[in-house]
Amino acid sequence: MENEIKLASGAMVALAVATAALVIMPYIEVRDVKPPPQLAPYTSAQQRGRDVYIANGCSYCHSQQPRDRNLGPDAQRGWGRASVPGDYYYDKPHLLGSMRTGPDLFNIGARQPSKDWHLGHLYQPRAYVPDSIMPSYPFLFTVKDAKEAEAEGEQPVTLPPGYGPMLGQVVVPTPQALDLVKYLQSLNHTYPVLPPAPKP
Repeated sequence: MENEIKLASGAMVALAVATAALVIMPYIEVRDVKPPPQLAPYTSAQQRGRDVYIANGCSYCHSQQPRDRNLGPDAQRGWGRASVPGDYYYDKPHLLGSMRTGPDLFNIGARQPSKDWHLGHLYQPRAYVPDSIMPSYPFLFTVKDAKEAEAEGEQPVTLPPGYGPMLGQVVVPTPQALDLVKYLQSLNHTYPVLPPAPKP
């Protein structure tokens, strides 16, 4: 009986230490974090696009947390400064990601602001990055007769030669694709997070 009490006591102490180190202390550290002044809440279209991002599992292959220069070469890859807790103030749930099968997307809106590029890349990634292993998302688009799309006032996706549908047809983004692109374009964390250095 004495061994069982020692075992249970040891387990409770280990659980208490782990909870303090992994839950309580991080919460105390970030509970008063405020968003940087330049960080705006998501618009309704961006939030819908974020939902499409989550639904399609984009965070399984893309992170949104560049590391500090001392921890990795993320800045040299062009992914921007290291992220800080305030950058995620409006993100619920947080989409930090842990895999980097694809590049980090923390600043994709600054690195690639083109709507046409994003739409084309979603439709056929290899048309833009030949070695990409990213899946295409044709279900976020509709192939229509060019005259029908023009009559309906829809803006077709401009694709590189050889990647479009048959002659006389065009690829038209769905509202979900347009919202996803608005979300990706909103991922622009190039604002400063530290106060400017005092002038001498």
